[in-house]
Amino acid sequence: MDVNLIRLCGCALRPAGGAHTQQRPSKKEEEEEEDRLLVRLRFVVGDSLGVSLARFGHSSVHMSRQLLRRLRPLSGPPGLLSAGSGRSFGGCAPELPAAQVRSTFLDFFREKHGHLLVPSSPVRPRGDPSLLFVNAGMNQFKPIFLGTADPRSQMASYRRVVNSQKCVRAGGKHNDLDDVGRDTYHHTFFEMLGSWSFGDYFKDEACRMAWSLLTEHYGIPADRLYVSYFGGDAASGLQSDEETRHIWLDIGVPPGRLLPFGLKDNFWEMGDSGPCGPCTEIHYDHIGGRDAAALVNADSPDVVEIWNLVFMQYNREADLSLQQLPQFSVDTGMGLERLVSILQGKRSNYDTDLFTPLLHAIHQRSRAAPYGGRLGAADQGQVDLAYRVVADHIRTLSVCIADGVHPGMSGAELVLRRILRRAVRFCIEVLQTPQGALASLVPTVTHLLGDVYPELHKEADRIVDVINENEAQFLSSLQQGSRLIQRTLSRKDYKHGVFPASVAWSLHRDLGFPLDLVDLMLEDRGVQVDRQELDQIIAENHKVSSGPQSGVPSQVMLDVVSLAELQRLGVPHTDDSLKYGYRLEEDRYVFPACRATVLALYDGRTLVSEVLEGQRCGVIMDRTCFYSEQGGQSHDQGYFTRDGLQDVPFPVEAALLAGGYVVHQVTAADSLKTGDQVQLHLDQVHRMSCMVKHTATHLLNFALKKVLGSSVQQRGSHVTADRLRFDFTAKGSLSASQLQQVEKCISDIVAADQIVHSLELPLHTAKSIRGLRTVDEVYPDPVRVVSVEVSASELLDDQTDRETSVELCCGTHLLRTGAIEDLVIVSEKQMVKGISRIVAVTGQEAARARDTGQVLSQDVDSLAARLSGSAPSSCNSAQRLAKEVGVLSDAVDNTSIPQWLRRELQGRLKALQRSSNTAVRKLETREATVRAQALLEKNGRKDLLVDSVETDSLSVVMKTVNQLSAIAPLSHVMLLAHQRHSGKVLCACQVPKDSLSLAASDWAVAVCHHLGGSAGGSALVARGTGSSSDISEALRWAEEFARQKTRR
Repeated sequence: MDVNLIRLCGCALRPAGGAHTQQRPSKKEEEEEEDRLLVRLRFVVGDSLGVSLARFGHSSVHMSRQLLRRLRPLSGPPGLLSAGSGRSFGGCAPELPAAQVRSTFLDFFREKHGHLLVPSSPVRPRGDPSLLFVNAGMNQFKPIFLGTADPRSQMASYRRVVNSQKCVRAGGKHNDLDDVGRDTYHHTFFEMLGSWSFGDYFKDEACRMAWSLLTEHYGIPADRLYVSYFGGDAASGLQSDEETRHIWLDIGVPPGRLLPFGLKDNFWEMGDSGPCGPCTEIHYDHIGGRDAAALVNADSPDVVEIWNLVFMQYNREADLSLQQLPQFSVDTGMGLERLVSILQGKRSNYDTDLFTPLLHAIHQRSRAAPYGGRLGAADQGQVDLAYRVVADHIRTLSVCIADGVHPGMSGAELVLRRILRRAVRFCIEVLQTPQGALASLVPTVTHLLGDVYPELHKEADRIVDVINENEAQFLSSLQQGSRLIQRTLSRKDYKHGVFPASVAWSLHRDLGFPLDLVDLMLEDRGVQVDRQELDQIIAENHKVSSGPQSGVPSQVMLDVVSLAELQRLGVPHTDDSLKYGYRLEEDRYVFPACRATVLALYDGRTLVSEVLEGQRCGVIMDRTCFYSEQGGQSHDQGYFTRDGLQDVPFPVEAALLAGGYVVHQVTAADSLKTGDQVQLHLDQVHRMSCMVKHTATHLLNFALKKVLGSSVQQRGSHVTADRLRFDFTAKGSLSASQLQQVEKCISDIVAADQIVHSLELPLHTAKSIRGLRTVDEVYPDPVRVVSVEVSASELLDDQTDRETSVELCCGTHLLRTGAIEDLVIVSEKQMVKGISRIVAVTGQEAARARDTGQVLSQDVDSLAARLSGSAPSSCNSAQRLAKEVGVLSDAVDNTSIPQWLRRELQGRLKALQRSSNTAVRKLETREATVRAQALLEKNGRKDLLVDSVETDSLSVVMKTVNQLSAIAPLSHVMLLAHQRHSGKVLCACQVPKDSLSLAASDWAVAVCHHLGGSAGGSALVARGTGSSSDISEALRWAEEFARQKTRR
């Protein structure tokens, strides 16, 4: 070991801060400390130390430990180490790969501190409509913080947890999309390294673990770190978090580096209400060798927050007051990208090995210069900005699509569409890549992230397909949008220099144009959008989309404090096993009676002992037969009556599950007290309908897999008494043949009246069943397994090779499939590229759909026979047939019939529409020729021709005008057709191409306005309608208007 290494060892072992005296550590503690130091020495001198140790084995390790013991100071606790005084961090040490940074974090908490490694949840939130995307590590653990976790689930047993969570911050409250590319640290997708304690350790252990990991295991110099803590808030009545301050002082953080801040920076809240608490943050100074305390929380790029430790100890009530939580928790989060940049000595996240392979891959596909890391004005042409945008966005697109979020038209899907189109624009416009370059980066993303998030490898081909399809669609939209802009600018009513905001909004909403792209396209033409009008449209649209739904009562849900109070009072979880207690007797379902005791009442704010008539509340009983909404199945309906008041029903508006308690939401019909005895009455017809639809949903899932292949994955479902909805992965819409095959597969199972088995099994046992279908949910343990024909025990024993429907499901199901009677798919369409949605009906609704379909099919047959017979003799008869085709098409499109039949009928009707339209056009042209010839014989060729024709068709009037103008191209022609029975006047006109004094649109608008109607068109041709009892006067007025304009 050379002298430089010995010097570095001495520096590494020097105590940080002032003198400390402690009891000498045990031999085991000394050896653990020595192992950590050897790891840090490897960071300093490179892999050569590791090679040496491997070569000389145990003797080398022993020798190294002896040297370390010689160098150990006589005082100072292990862990208070400063690597900063011996070297500049990020100097000669080899870069720590991002994968190792991640694994070091996870291993530290898992192996050294007994944390459970929980996989990242998908970026689509589980059952949380308040979020577009998972945007923090704690999102998947919200049920624990809120006290609503199913007590039978593994989640309810979590005490110490660690993970690396996929996060997306784009759209919603946390939105970094517009900042991406403009700096070196904002991202739409990032990884959050997190550790949690749920009622286990608290502030002291959390702070010591964080400091140990950063300074000892990662080797970050302590003199580069600053710590902030909550300094109190007088207005909220919150005192300074002195406990945390003293912990950091005890660890050895100098007082000058320990800084108090207020609510904004160091008090974390989940939302407007719910769990919250003070937080302490660790900040890093990129420069070092100075006092940078003034730059902490000052938005300085030189001093950045790297780790936030949140101490959940309060609950924010609806009235904004704070209550202490019954169980304290710790929630810490550290962004991987920023941590890697620090450990690799980089000032930009894009210079780390998380991004450099992507930037290199982008350059290989680009005609731009290599990435140079420039910002702002120095980045000419925004080339480096484009590199950063594309590198960031392809990570986000890959992760989201792998997790089932596809570009679409609303919510998270709309945000992802915006991300994709932003990336495509920068690829093509700035980086000059060929079409398809964006999707070709997916393999690089999977190489970088696929080992820790294996779904990226599994879904790689689908990610590529979705990106390519959406890119092609966007490029087509660009051309369409450009044409729309040009048409708008060429309109006569266009106000020079100001583009209509309504058209800009249509480009954004309907064609998916980012508004800044609209601005850029208009800027090239010297035009600007009417910004004030556009802002008003955006505000109105936001108000409509986010406004509260009228008539929908808010749910009365237990908060975390009330749930904890129920547990403190010893209120047992609701026994809802009776929801499964039905049986079949002589082909009739018999549901059990249910008597219960009211154990608790919740008025929306707190637990109460009594509610009065008219008061909305949540009622918790010792038992119930009601199914609470979960697993995609809607809650049961019905009512309960109170003993002594049997003739007064308390209707149950909803049944909701929270932390093992079933909350019956009611508006009290009379007074109700805890301890009251009640009789529950289930709406059996509603329940049976839900059971039929839920079992049918399982059969549909099975049939889709059988017809389309095992790649089909469920993406969501919803079961109500009326119909079922099922979302699944598919490259495109199903063909009519595939839809028929799916229905046939289900029909065979229904006709066989197969047994539906339900069995409760340990979760790990259930997951070993071959062919099991699961979705991304937190399942209880034990879990209910629902299978058709073959029982779960047979499947486990592998006694059969038969494929069957088998799923983990908590819903209520039929006992035999025959009660479904029939299933008809009445709708199937792609919601977004790659995700299809089926809507189906069963029983009598299915029979009605089939009958209606047959009637419409016969109507189409009849209409086709008439159209294929003798050709219509007149224009009116042809138009009547064309109208019949249109009416029948509307009926086929909008009536509940089998979707496969709808597709067939739509194809036939389109063909009929084309032939009828052709017949109408031929007859109209023939009639127009006759009318034009008669008018020429009457008027000759005149510079101004205004006359009337006898027809009921505006199209004939327009065609007659066209023919007259073709014969006399220098004529100004207007024709009016008077409908004597109604007084309506049809108007059409055309002017010469070089007519400067009179535009056709101005002429038609003036005449139709004079007749109390309206018109529109171009400078060359226009048409409209009005009404008049005197056609002669209308003709004189129209001719005089034209003469004045043309001075003839």
